Amino acid sequence: MKLLQTPLLCALLVTSMSYAQESKKTYSPYADRAYPTKLLFGEQHIHSALSADAGGGGTKLLPRDLYRFAKGHEILSNTNQPIKRNRALDFMCITEHTDGMGAITDILKGTPEIMADKQGKDLHDRFAQGGNVAKKASQDLISWFSQGTLSTALNYQPGNAGYKRTWQDLVNAAEENNEPHKFTTMIAYEWTSLVKGNNLHRNVIFRDGPERTYNILPFTMTPPMGSPNPEDLWKWLQTYEDTTGGQVIAIPHNGDLSNGMLFNTVDDFKNGAKFDSNYIKTRAKWEKLYEIMQSKGDGETHSKLSPKDEFADYETFDYGNLDATEKKTDAMLEYEYARSSLKNGLKLGKEFGTNPFKFGFVAGSDHHTGLATQMDDNYFGAFTWMEPNRHRIVGKNGKITVAKENKKLDFGFDTWQYSSPGVTAVWADANTRAGIFDAMKRKEVYATTGPRIRVRVFAGFDFTKEDLKHRDLATVGYAKGVPMGGDLSVHNAGQNPTFIIAAMRDPEGANLDRVQLIKGWIDTKGETHEEVINVAWGGDRKLSVNGKLPAVGDTVDLSVPTWTNTIGAATLYGYYEDKDFDSKQSTFYYIRVLEIPTPRWTAYDAVRYNLTLPKEVKVKTQERAYTSPIWYTPSK
Repeated sequence: MKLLQTPLLCALLVTSMSYAQESKKTYSPYADRAYPTKLLFGEQHIHSALSADAGGGGTKLLPRDLYRFAKGHEILSNTNQPIKRNRALDFMCITEHTDGMGAITDILKGTPEIMADKQGKDLHDRFAQGGNVAKKASQDLISWFSQGTLSTALNYQPGNAGYKRTWQDLVNAAEENNEPHKFTTMIAYEWTSLVKGNNLHRNVIFRDGPERTYNILPFTMTPPMGSPNPEDLWKWLQTYEDTTGGQVIAIPHNGDLSNGMLFNTVDDFKNGAKFDSNYIKTRAKWEKLYEIMQSKGDGETHSKLSPKDEFADYETFDYGNLDATEKKTDAMLEYEYARSSLKNGLKLGKEFGTNPFKFGFVAGSDHHTGLATQMDDNYFGAFTWMEPNRHRIVGKNGKITVAKENKKLDFGFDTWQYSSPGVTAVWADANTRAGIFDAMKRKEVYATTGPRIRVRVFAGFDFTKEDLKHRDLATVGYAKGVPMGGDLSVHNAGQNPTFIIAAMRDPEGANLDRVQLIKGWIDTKGETHEEVINVAWGGDRKLSVNGKLPAVGDTVDLSVPTWTNTIGAATLYGYYEDKDFDSKQSTFYYIRVLEIPTPRWTAYDAVRYNLTLPKEVKVKTQERAYTSPIWYTPSK
């Protein structure tokens, strides 16, 4: 049969063909977006009473209590004080110490197995007395563990029924409280390696749920089932992925308590031998993040490492190792802080072809109270004895309260020197375990010292100042460049890296002082360098000829205490072109955002308890955010 092509039929055919062609183009501007749009704030490092040093220190709160508090519910603290967060968290990782995990419960109960052990009975009896006697018992428990002198009966390990029971209850608690797209519980633990008191701890975080994690036994640091060597932890991680099909990462923290071991450039487990290529590649695979801020200090840099950086001396914890058995020396500092380690990573990357210190930034509390309290006006301390009381800064004797000291070596630190902890910010596609883990793995995360500062940064070779006018910076950012945690690709000759940055203050927090670009690079002679560049700032301040910016001012009223947002800016946008860029030099860049000055937690204590604080006690702070770096590596 012959088809008659009438004018109407021809018109229909033309119309349908045109529609088919146009339908290939998505009308909705949001339909094809594949980049993450959800900014989530969470806690990736906290302990309940199940950790030996927490439960031994008087902590009563258990994992289900921690989740309830994180979701915004009011609970009673370990000292029976009502407490509530100002805002719920989006996610949480409970990271119990695996060595001795759950044993403290049996010690406090005085089970037959514990009472039959000399150390166990001694600890039980002293904990039962409470007060300073119990505090000393807790310190001894930590010391015996760190020095490898803890009895076998107290050191719960894989193969112990109580150890397995504790882990499985942790997994169950996480699953019970996991609410995808609302509140996510990441299954995790802390591998607590201590080498003669030097901190080599890692938080181990899983992408997976109970289907893969319930029947595993977390790695410990104590032989024969465990090891203090990070290479053995990495083998455990590989075995986990190979046997379960799951995914996992490890996050180191507190280089400032490692006395130069955490980011050393030689192998301390092989008498200072050079790293081999296997070590370099394996560390780069598993350790893509570093916890740059927590209650035991800020880990970005040190004033002795960055003397030209006026903001380098921030919440510095530089006294000694974790258990105060070895004093700090200046020679150790280079191998403890993030910025110097990023620079050393460029050196190692040039030598081995892989950079083992190519890490992004996260933050946490490491609180052993079970209470993730990031705000200075709601500070409940790192340990139970530091929960709010009028003597946590100045004791009954009128002297500053000492947190830990070594009288023989003449060093230590005071309670007031603990920091209000940090928080991890994640740019994710969904508030789920997979969404958060994947963001962590690609390093599209950043750290703040507590406030919920919002930050975006993109780097490329084609950004212009006009791009800052785009109503959705992320759209142009992902189209023309890479986000935090990314790598700049090989550029065209003569092009320089360009950056677009957006920062917004915490809606419940302080205005922003400035946005800075931190640059680190290695020259042709193998020497590393750093530079701090002011990119955007609040007010009508002018840069000096050497690039310095006048202070933003100070509105803090210590009598209340409070501050006013009459200085600084609520939002800051910045564009920067690195005109000193050398395409032959490996380079990293990250953003640091500073708030205006605000009261520190010590200032709130001074008012609430009507205290006259000694001059050395700091009462003001400038909170900040650190984005994960962006790297450039020359092509071979």
